[in-house]
Amino acid sequence: MAATPGTVEPHAQPRRSFVYRKLLDMGAHFAPINGGSVAMSFGDDVEDEARLARRLGIADLSPLPRTGFKGTGSVDWLQSQDVTIGPESNRGYRQAGGETALRLAPSEILLVDSLAGSGNFIGKLNAAWSWGTSSPRKPIGYPMPRADSHAWFAISGQHSAEMFAKICGIDLRPSKFAEGSIAQTSIAKMSGIILRQDFGQILGFHLLADSASADYLWDCLQDAMIEFDGGPIGLAVLRGLG
Repeated sequence: MAATPGTVEPHAQPRRSFVYRKLLDMGAHFAPINGGSVAMSFGDDVEDEARLARRLGIADLSPLPRTGFKGTGSVDWLQSQDVTIGPESNRGYRQAGGETALRLAPSEILLVDSLAGSGNFIGKLNAAWSWGTSSPRKPIGYPMPRADSHAWFAISGQHSAEMFAKICGIDLRPSKFAEGSIAQTSIAKMSGIILRQDFGQILGFHLLADSASADYLWDCLQDAMIEFDGGPIGLAVLRGLG
């Protein structure tokens, strides 16, 4: 299927979503961001899309930058690079520029870009890491690239926790799952990472999971959203919620 009139062809950029064909079929309008084709909107009614986002929406953020570091010394090294990381695992730590450091374990950090998607923060860290020349070698962990290994979806709206209840055993209601909390769990019978991170006053979650199963997970989420009249939203409306 061809791209919607007025939108950039997703194939024109070096990176595109793992589910871009599904997004095309759903009428996505794409725009280039930092070398990736990102679904910015669906249809032409911005207000209707914003209402959908407040009720139950899903945005594909897979083309946006992300990376990871793991191993002894990784947290100390990242902190030396001005990354804010607290002591608790299974917590997301917001950065000054809107990026987030997800502490998945004492020595494992996954970093995702802000919704601006500039890649500056992620690129700086990837470029700064090196073993150095000291002997013995200083423990600073090692890179764990995440852009190809993990699909990245954002779910917003008042019914988002209820939707997750259909495919995930973790209670994600706001009263039980505080903002910044991370669950590493099974979603639709596959492993994934859920971070609660609201969009302004709107309940929100980031979901990262195996990119090889992105089509399957997208379909499961779409099916779980039907009951709540949920649907796809673009990055532009997600930015507007905050």
